[in-house]
Amino acid sequence: MVARDTIVARATPPGRGALAVIRLSGPGVDGILDALGCGPVRLQPPRTAVLAGIRAPRPPGELLDRGLVTWFPGPASYTGEDVAELSVHGGPMVVARVLEACCSAGARMAEPGEFTRRAWLEGKLDQLQVEAIQDLIEAESPARHAVAVYQAEGGLSRRIEALRRSLLEVEVLLAHHLDFPDEDDAPTPVEGIVARVRLVDEAMSRLLATAPGGELLREGATVVFAGRPNAGKSSLFNALVGRERALVADEPGTTRDAVDARMELSGFPFTLVDTAGIRTDADAVEAAGIEVAHRWIGAAQALLWCRRASDGAPGDAEWEEILELAGGGARPALVLVRSCQDQAPGAGWAVPPGLASRVATGWIPVSAHTGEGLGPLREALVGLAFGSLAGIDAGSDGVLVRERHRAALEEALRETRDFTGALEAGVPAELAASHLRSAEEALAELVGTVGGEDVLDALFRSFCIGK
Repeated sequence: MVARDTIVARATPPGRGALAVIRLSGPGVDGILDALGCGPVRLQPPRTAVLAGIRAPRPPGELLDRGLVTWFPGPASYTGEDVAELSVHGGPMVVARVLEACCSAGARMAEPGEFTRRAWLEGKLDQLQVEAIQDLIEAESPARHAVAVYQAEGGLSRRIEALRRSLLEVEVLLAHHLDFPDEDDAPTPVEGIVARVRLVDEAMSRLLATAPGGELLREGATVVFAGRPNAGKSSLFNALVGRERALVADEPGTTRDAVDARMELSGFPFTLVDTAGIRTDADAVEAAGIEVAHRWIGAAQALLWCRRASDGAPGDAEWEEILELAGGGARPALVLVRSCQDQAPGAGWAVPPGLASRVATGWIPVSAHTGEGLGPLREALVGLAFGSLAGIDAGSDGVLVRERHRAALEEALRETRDFTGALEAGVPAELAASHLRSAEEALAELVGTVGGEDVLDALFRSFCIGK
């Protein structure tokens, strides 16, 4: 790829619409505008939309469309280069002809994410902002949108940079401690340096605590509905989704395959999955559905086990079944639901002694028919999946939303703790300082540079063409 070619692409989704935006960027934008017959827009104040005819570049200069042309001279543009945006009618032929005209006048079609890549190369965006722009485009929930806006505006970058500056200040104290021991101002004692670094450790730990919920913002938390046949799973699934998504019938074994639906609960993204009833005497088709259920459970954040209230409390065999499905780890979290509560009102059931540590909630009484218990159930699911974001203002606090973010911050925290541990163990400060510099480098890499060209290519390939 030649970095300084002039590139062009449609910046709005493909298909037929009222309007389409075509974006140009590069050193030849002014010449292309002249060739298209709309060069005079550059005489207007920058970033002013001007109605202009857009013509084919070759005689006789056929009129292709009349639209709004906006001129963004660099470096005050998205990419840092000269940029123009052509807002034309959104018919496929109009867009195709205008793109063809731009290419005939000297542009080439942009690669995926190339506009944003140029913005990154020109220093208009750091890597955290680039990732946030992708999240902003893909956001399907209010929570993910709020976090993406904050990070695209540089909020997380500023927070990480503040941590790095704090470590640089500690390095300054170390330099004074090492190089000017005889100055009138006594150097900061080792205990004071350790205390300063531990304040940074606390700030990094608080930010790291957002990672479990933050990473789920991108893909959503998966909740699998499971239970014996005819346990009210599908009715409850439909009630939470808000429409008749799964088939409901009195006959056991109606659900024979997994039915999933993406939705929001309290603004957070979830994938709810209704599965076949778990039993040992299923026919071949139903058994295949039960196998699908097991696969979904293995990838879920929460397993919602339903038992109809009128069936009474589960016996030992069902408890063994429940615990086997949930496994022995922290995931999936086990949520117990006493379904069809309107059919058998009464108190919930107790969790057997010794099993309390294996379940995330006690029995939550719920009725899909009356709506009883749906609110507490929603709150329980949001708390289990996104509890690490409790008390976090997504529009003003930093949230780690990618594994890369978490790994870099974990490395920085590990290095600062090794630094303080070395100082307290009597290691010479000039040697211990290497841990401090490694922590600074981890934070700088989190905000700024990408590890290599292959990683860079992979990042921008995930963008749409016109971005």
